[in-house]
Amino acid sequence: MPKVLNVGGNSKRISLPRIYDGWKHILLDIDPACKPDVVLDARLLATIAPAQFDAIYCAHNLEHYFRHDVIKVLLGFHHVLTPEGFAHIRVPDLALVMRIAVEKNLDINDVLYQSALGPITVCDVIYGFGKEIERSGQDFFAHKNGFSEKSLVNLLRSMGFTHIFHRCADLEIKAFAFKQRPNPFAVNLLNLPPH
Repeated sequence: MPKVLNVGGNSKRISLPRIYDGWKHILLDIDPACKPDVVLDARLLATIAPAQFDAIYCAHNLEHYFRHDVIKVLLGFHHVLTPEGFAHIRVPDLALVMRIAVEKNLDINDVLYQSALGPITVCDVIYGFGKEIERSGQDFFAHKNGFSEKSLVNLLRSMGFTHIFHRCADLEIKAFAFKQRPNPFAVNLLNLPPH
């Protein structure tokens, strides 16, 4: 059974994308209260046994690290993935947020979109969801880093990922980064173009 490492997923009650149905779900988090399978800071992934996961799912977590720490996290992803494994990364698309803000003449505190949690401002996307941080008292949730399509792809390449597929939609970048050419199973699973 393939294994997916859900990095910073907060809880197994938050479901993974359907592509991981039937996979063994391993949750990694720094907070023992959410009962992760592995209690570890993602910056330390390179210190555990290598090549043990077929996929890594990291949704809206990388932006919470400073740039030098993102490098440590991505090197750790590369370290713990099997040779045919891939990292599935989702981050806010700051280039698109900036473009929309300029085109619509939005100020930093203007509403960018309405979410189920309420209005999300330009500032919320750039620096993290302000109300959530304020309620939780957890500064970790603030965004300390940002990505554009180009910067994310270049960063993944510099960390040793050789085949990178990315899509932008709904103000986020979704990337699938492989250590080597994806096998037919991964191409089919992720609906990737021939590479």
